[in-house]
Amino acid sequence: MMRAAAALTLALSSVCAMAQMTPVGLWKTIDDDGKTEKSLVRISESGGVLTGTIEKIFDPAKQDNKCDKCSDDRKDKPVLGMAIIRNVRQDADDKGLWGGGEILDPAKGSTYKTRLKPVDGGKSMEMRGYIGFIYRTQVWHRVE
Repeated sequence: MMRAAAALTLALSSVCAMAQMTPVGLWKTIDDDGKTEKSLVRISESGGVLTGTIEKIFDPAKQDNKCDKCSDDRKDKPVLGMAIIRNVRQDADDKGLWGGGEILDPAKGSTYKTRLKPVDGGKSMEMRGYIGFIYRTQVWHRVE
């Protein structure tokens, strides 16, 4: 009986650890300076595809911002509640990476290819936006 309980506990803890190694969850975004908290983004999964939506903007002066520089269906829509990550899937070759989709910078209205990589046991995530060989990486922190 004790062995079965120990095995069940071990199995459940490894499942929980694996769940944390996905980008799915609520993330605090940090500006490129590495210090300034910008927003909370909820990443959800449907049919193997990830979408990230802005749930909170920390700067009160930006609460009502609209994506006036966007050129797609998000043009002139509120940034709060906007899907800024679209069409991201788990990499078939490297199960620790998610990519193939895009991320939007609402301040510039620009979209970039994206790569998401949970690190530090899933407590943080490297979010990389890139065009060709030019990229920038931010480290986001898991809230839940």
